Amino acid sequence: MSEEIRLQKFIADCGYSSRRKAEGLIENGDVSVNGTIVTQMGTKINPVSDTVTVEGRRLYPSKSKKIYILLYKPKGYVTTMDDPEGRNTVVGLCKGIKERIYPVGRLDYLSEGLLILTNDGDLANKIMHPRYGVIKRYEVKVSGQVSDSTLNNLKRGTKIDNRVIKPLSIRLIKQLATKTWLEFKLAEGKNREIRQICNAQGIMVDKLKRVAIGNLTLKKMAPGEYMTLSKEELLDGLGMAKVKPTGTTTAKTSSKPTRKITGKTAARTDSRTTKGATRGTTRRPISKTTRKGR
Repeated sequence: MSEEIRLQKFIADCGYSSRRKAEGLIENGDVSVNGTIVTQMGTKINPVSDTVTVEGRRLYPSKSKKIYILLYKPKGYVTTMDDPEGRNTVVGLCKGIKERIYPVGRLDYLSEGLLILTNDGDLANKIMHPRYGVIKRYEVKVSGQVSDSTLNNLKRGTKIDNRVIKPLSIRLIKQLATKTWLEFKLAEGKNREIRQICNAQGIMVDKLKRVAIGNLTLKKMAPGEYMTLSKEELLDGLGMAKVKPTGTTTAKTSSKPTRKITGKTAARTDSRTTKGATRGTTRRPISKTTRKGR
């Protein structure tokens, strides 16, 4: 007989969503077990004998391999599985990935930068949980010059909806005549946290880019590119190598970026892609060794 597990863990193990998102689905009444809607957190189910349905879709224990992706999210994409307004989603950028994957955390529509996607619910939950201390680093361009007093106010954080949101650190990168570049570090990136902190000080954000998650960076990826990692590579980059999440460990995969070449992006990639790349096709950049010999 199969051992009973918590309902939110089963949903995450099936690759439907992260465990935290699964908890929200349960609370909203979107999950049923054996035909009965369940909203009680902590409910346990038998993965073999019980029938679990989420948003009208029956879930089955996942037998697919675990996928770990680093994506350079471009501006103008939503960090969701689908969008009722018909906007582009980050999942749509991961061409060639057959498994159902979902983003870990969020970057808002107008922001860009590093994003992790996976179908490993347990690991996704650990990455987002503040207990594991995964630090996200952002470079933010704001309008005007930022004085020392304003910078200190930003560091103190802002009270919004009866709670204080405060970054781990903020530092000045570059001060220009009409613009200022700032670096923010966050331990737990709440929805639009940086924009809310800046708005509270009357500062308008022109550009927001997440440049690192732990020790994982954008490297030489361009917007729309992604690379696949093994679980070991991802854990090491996040500084979580000693943590032993449950789930299947993948074999080591290629860490070369993959990108979908379209429109203006294609014009910038001639020197990095094989000759004759056509619009709408997916190519892997040629290796450094090949470029060096050209």
